[in-house]
Amino acid sequence: MLQANLPELVCPAGSLRALKLAIDAGADAVYMGLRNATNARNFAGLNFDDEQLQEGLAYAHARGRKVLMALNTYARSDDAAPWYAAVDAAARFGADALICADVAVMAYAREKHPELRLHLSVQASATSHEAIAFYKRHYNIQRAVLPRVLTLSQVGHVLRNTDVEIEVFGFGSLCVMVEGRCALSSYATGQSPNNAGVCSPPSAVRWLDKPEGVEARLNGLLIDRYAKDEPRGYPTLCKGRFDVEGTRDYAIEEPTSLNTLAILPELIRMGIRAIKIEGRQRSPSYVEQVTQVWRQAIDAAGAAPGRFRVEPGWTATLGHLAEGQQHTLGAYDKPWR
Repeated sequence: MLQANLPELVCPAGSLRALKLAIDAGADAVYMGLRNATNARNFAGLNFDDEQLQEGLAYAHARGRKVLMALNTYARSDDAAPWYAAVDAAARFGADALICADVAVMAYAREKHPELRLHLSVQASATSHEAIAFYKRHYNIQRAVLPRVLTLSQVGHVLRNTDVEIEVFGFGSLCVMVEGRCALSSYATGQSPNNAGVCSPPSAVRWLDKPEGVEARLNGLLIDRYAKDEPRGYPTLCKGRFDVEGTRDYAIEEPTSLNTLAILPELIRMGIRAIKIEGRQRSPSYVEQVTQVWRQAIDAAGAAPGRFRVEPGWTATLGHLAEGQQHTLGAYDKPWR
């Protein structure tokens, strides 16, 4: 399926059903996590136990696809054992790569399982080729996932100065922070998303019906208030609406999805090795639909890059699935670049 010059399509798998649907819809690889704090989507009801991991690996490998394990939170200083155990599990069950952020976890993997392929997580926040070279030299990473804060020209500069494979996000939720450096949730809840695995821990989220609308609160803090029939997403501090100098609006970031279909041919020309779809916390149906669109788009760009255009049907499907039903190119296309 995948031509030599085309990037891998890497899709989210928050469950075994999502994994199978992504594979069937055309993903070249899926990424998943275990049911604990070692991955950055540590929600109840998501992720994989050992039996599901083995079944998912068998399903993907039988169809010539890859499974990448997200081990992308930072190990606790008082007990790193769960992170090391997750490395051992990935090696034992035959995961195709580990997606890591913590240098201690990478050091353990390189020492104990040198045959295990390592990908540098977006949570490591490596935004320069020099940073990537550091991880390559010390931990032999084979791929780096770039944070969603670089312009297209900055991505190109990284690509021209590294021999490490580069993966970028193509569609899904945006992070306003340099990934791996967010302190907002930790401030509000006492749980860091970088070691608890959740931006807004479900235990801290409350929806309250009030006469003036539905309130979203995080550990008691009012994040947003919605009209009765207004769409509302999962509450995070960075995407809340606040009163600032008399104006109530999204003060930090709007709930909108990154969508890079418009620049897909340019990403391919630049030599991007993989395009990642965000959304392990989203439904299997979401994963299937987004994967189908991106499979068609990548194949179309590969078949006739000079004649590539974003099909209206793709835009309609992704628009329906996007946060706030809005798209943006994010930092890729900032006017200040």
